[in-house]
Amino acid sequence: MAATIWYENDGDLSVLNGKKVAILGYGSQGHAHALNLRDSGVDVVVGLRPSSKSVEYAKEQGLEVKPIEEAVAEADVVMILLPDQHQARVYKEQVEPNLKPGAALAFAHGFNIHYGYIKPSEDHPVFMVAPKGPGHIVRREYAAGRGVPVVVAVEQDPRGDAWAITLAYAKALGALRAGAIKTTFKEETETDLFGEQDVLMGGVNHLVECGFEVLTEAGYQPEIAYFEVCHELKMLVDLMNEGGLNKARWSCSDTAQYGDFTSTVVDESTKDRMRHQLKRIQDGSFAKEFMDDQAAGAPKFKELQEKFSHEKIEEVGPKLRAMFSWNNGPAADADEAESFNGKIARTQVQE
Repeated sequence: MAATIWYENDGDLSVLNGKKVAILGYGSQGHAHALNLRDSGVDVVVGLRPSSKSVEYAKEQGLEVKPIEEAVAEADVVMILLPDQHQARVYKEQVEPNLKPGAALAFAHGFNIHYGYIKPSEDHPVFMVAPKGPGHIVRREYAAGRGVPVVVAVEQDPRGDAWAITLAYAKALGALRAGAIKTTFKEETETDLFGEQDVLMGGVNHLVECGFEVLTEAGYQPEIAYFEVCHELKMLVDLMNEGGLNKARWSCSDTAQYGDFTSTVVDESTKDRMRHQLKRIQDGSFAKEFMDDQAAGAPKFKELQEKFSHEKIEEVGPKLRAMFSWNNGPAADADEAESFNGKIARTQVQE
């Protein structure tokens, strides 16, 4: 069955006329949502802790900033753009007690709603607008007159207007210029976690690390191993992004293609392990493990961060990356540099 996709003419910004939208958090997504909605004519307030470093950053952009409780109390739509592990606590302590009757709750990821860590009462519309790109790209594309695609969903629709609000929000974000794909909180959450764990992060990262270790253990120079298993990956992913797997394969040599077709590294047993991981996502056991660890102060998470930050490939990587001028200096993407190195990235987890 073909996906339902909405575009620019399907959203009506007037739905948000006379409504106040509170954006909770001013990290990667928070700054993009707040600025794009503001520039689309929406009445926006940013909700932050008074001690947050992001307060001044948001004010510098001409945004109204208030403590979370005050922002929520006056809002008709509350978009929660906080890290997954903090949302339930903030909702219980600062959002729920101050939420106006019938105010809509919005999310950019379905984790807390799908797994039941946040359970709004039935009188609140609950919807999702999830950009398929980082916040600095969402903002950059909006400013350029374009947009980043989103996936959208409605979990609760007590008045029958939740979809109208969802599409109006997506239009104000600039997303309908590219398209909004209809999904559900369940589908978005489970597929997002699966993609992260088994292909994008838990797949690619570990594949690169294993390839580097196999080559260096066999006596090959670390610098050469890095180029072959890590550096060239970007080229391949860029080709996939441009034209799918077929363009990536077509662009490579016959030797590379034949090796691709005959490789046995990723096979049916890999899919079996993926299915196991998918079951853990579907039954909530992964979510529980993550949230329990976070509630205990994240000891396992911190241990793993420390462990994987010292992989052998990271000993040679910085030296080789410095060789490529496009990774350094003014030619680098300024927006990406700010997001990764600057004030937004440093504060988003704390909001």
